[in-house]
Amino acid sequence: MAAGPRPMLDGKVAIVTGASRGIGAAAARVFAESGAAVAVAARTADALESVAQEIIAAGGQAIAVPTDVTDAEAVERLVDTTVQRFGQLDIALNNAGGGISGKAALADVPTEDLDWALNLDLRGAFLSMKYEVSAMLESGGGAIVNVSSGAGRKAGAPGLSTYVAAKHGLEGLTKAAALDYAAEGIRVNAVAPGPIDTESMAFGSEEGRRMAAQSVPMQRLGRPGDVALAALWLCSEEASFISGAILPIDGGQAARG
Repeated sequence: MAAGPRPMLDGKVAIVTGASRGIGAAAARVFAESGAAVAVAARTADALESVAQEIIAAGGQAIAVPTDVTDAEAVERLVDTTVQRFGQLDIALNNAGGGISGKAALADVPTEDLDWALNLDLRGAFLSMKYEVSAMLESGGGAIVNVSSGAGRKAGAPGLSTYVAAKHGLEGLTKAAALDYAAEGIRVNAVAPGPIDTESMAFGSEEGRRMAAQSVPMQRLGRPGDVALAALWLCSEEASFISGAILPIDGGQAARG
């Protein structure tokens, strides 16, 4: 394989959801380069298969398992397929999410937008962890990283009430799960990215991108790899005494309070 991160995950098996593009695809590649066998999951089968084949072509191990994380049976099937193929489950990056349908003040938000955001960002993570934890207990432990957002770290964000509510819920869910399984060898943490330069990030225009970069103390947008490498570290033995943490990856935005 091409030169990349040192093999921090040798012999491990990982699931990455939302892996067809952006942060999820970057994390799948980084995990594979670091020695893990990776099951990549998302709803878009063609793009997902492309990521898996790229990993295999580089000398890694990967399978593509099309999955809707809001469907309990689909998530259970993802975990079962991973364990059947690779023998165990040690690591999960729960990146599938989104839930921003547009900016609007709370009274103007359609009720179904709340249902959509909670279903995707909160229920999806709950279902993923529910089945991942069961498999990890069979494997003797593991590490889970949930992908939150800078919107989950702040007191609020105008015009994004449903998304903020879902991400705050996700961070609470992360901490509760960390306490539930701390004594059983399963660590649960989250990362909270700021503005990341991905295909799904709608900056609107070059001017929008420039303004987003200016909002970051480091004066640049984040890269998917910035998040992927932080997740890699949290999943590795180098972070073996960290659980229940929410790690900002935002170029210093969280330091502003």
